[in-house]
Amino acid sequence: MSGRATNTPGLLLRHPDGSSFRFDPGALSLELLPTGGPGPLSYFEVLHGPADLVRWAEESRLPGGLGAGSGSGSDGGLVVSAAEVADARALRDALWRIAESRVREEPPAPDDLATLNDAAARPSLTSRLTVGGERSWTPGGTGTGLLSTVARDAIDLFTGAYAHRIRTCGAHDCRLLFVDTSRPGKRRWCSMERCGNRHKVRAHRARLTGSDAEAPTTDQR
Repeated sequence: MSGRATNTPGLLLRHPDGSSFRFDPGALSLELLPTGGPGPLSYFEVLHGPADLVRWAEESRLPGGLGAGSGSGSDGGLVVSAAEVADARALRDALWRIAESRVREEPPAPDDLATLNDAAARPSLTSRLTVGGERSWTPGGTGTGLLSTVARDAIDLFTGAYAHRIRTCGAHDCRLLFVDTSRPGKRRWCSMERCGNRHKVRAHRARLTGSDAEAPTTDQR
C-alpha cells in the first residue's frame, strides 16, 4: 500500500511487515511497480479491486481530481471495472520485466512489449483548464484511460534522455526500480530512509567490528 503526503515527493510505501518509507521512483510508470508484481513480488499485491486502482491514481504523481466519481464519470472521477484492474496488473508485470531488462541491457520480451503498446494505443486521460486557472480532468475517465497514460509515460521513459539511468536499488535484498534524475547521476538507493540507512548502519557496524579485531590485546602477565 502506498500514499502521498502533501507537498512531499514520492510515495509512502507500507511494507507488509508494518514498516514504511518514502520512495520517489522519478516517473509515473515506475510508481505503478510497488503495487505488486510477477513471481515473488506478488507478495506485495495491493491491486485487488477497482477501489485499489483508483486509490493508486489519487496517490500517484498525477494531478489531483482522479478520485472515485459518482459512478458515471460525469464529475471527473475515475470509473474502473474489475477487468481493468486485471489489465493494470498485467501492464505492471510487463513494466517490471521491461524495466529490469533495460537495467540488464537486454531486449524486452515480445509479449511484454505487446502488452505495453496495446495499453498505450488506447485513448488516454485528458486534462483541462478550469475558469479558476486550475487543472482538472475531463469527465469520463476510465481505468483504460489511466493505463494508457501510464503506458505512454513508460514509452517516453524508455526512449528518453534518462533511459540509461533506470536502476535497481543497490541493496542486495531490494528490487525497487527508479530513474535517477539527479544532476550528478549517482543515486544508489530506492530511499535513503530505508535501504540507504540500513547500508550505513551495516557499514558502521563492520567498521566497529574491524576496529575491535585490530585492537592490540593488553599483556596481562
